[in-house]
Amino acid sequence: MTGALAALAAALCWTVASSLWRRLPTSLSPVRLNLYKNLLALALLVPLVALRPWSVPAGPLALLLLSGVLGIAAGDSFYFAALRLLGTRRTLTLDAGGPGLAAVAGALLLAEWPTAGQWLGLGLISLAVLLVARQRPSDGLALPGPAASQRRGIALALAALVCGSGGALLARAALRASALDPLQSATLRLAAAALVLLPLLRQLPPLGQGPRPAGRRWPLALAATLLGTSLGIALQQTALQRLPGGLAVALMATAPVMALPLAGLEGDRPGRTGVAAAVLALAGVSCVVGLGAG
Repeated sequence: MTGALAALAAALCWTVASSLWRRLPTSLSPVRLNLYKNLLALALLVPLVALRPWSVPAGPLALLLLSGVLGIAAGDSFYFAALRLLGTRRTLTLDAGGPGLAAVAGALLLAEWPTAGQWLGLGLISLAVLLVARQRPSDGLALPGPAASQRRGIALALAALVCGSGGALLARAALRASALDPLQSATLRLAAAALVLLPLLRQLPPLGQGPRPAGRRWPLALAATLLGTSLGIALQQTALQRLPGGLAVALMATAPVMALPLAGLEGDRPGRTGVAAAVLALAGVSCVVGLGAG
């Protein structure tokens, strides 16, 4: 039960954080924005874990670091780029395809086989993703560019899905083989992602010389980082520690349903297709949880 609640709480954190990131006025590229939020999240997490005992074998440590590079450095950069092109709800719904990918990979690589009912749930979530991929954006949604930009956004969201699911499975494998707690593993993953992106720091504008208005940016950036990166990743690690990888990712894929109430803030009208996709995603998650998630 703790793992399921952690996964659902992580989904809620990421949903709200995604909406905040989309509203953030900035000219920074998605990759540079990713670096900034990782450094900010590390500044918040390091004081919480610095005095804890650290004991992690080389194998799990390597898996966690690779997980950070793949899932956070690459995955979040793709995700931020997709968010700007597709909006919060559509990006999150496409990201709901992670459970199917994670379940198959978890079964093949970690011997964590879903039940027949859980496979049904994963299929429903995948169908929801296909509906959103085929859906035209709302007229009121402020999305840049023609249909080609929308196709690019879908490709970026799918790339984020692959990287995020791969990073989650690597983290799950590392947590199974070590005694690290969720905050420690989240800190290691963020540190690896920040280290890979650190060369970009020389290209960033000095503080106070960035795009305006600075006063409006920092409250949004801080809140989004606290919710989506610090708390969200810690809750994700808790879920991955207590649940099989595919099931944990499935529960965290409830974000599209949670995004429906926020859609109006972006001028996004989900319509029947959007609501149907969200309901399918919710039904799929219910199957995953009700038919054997432990």
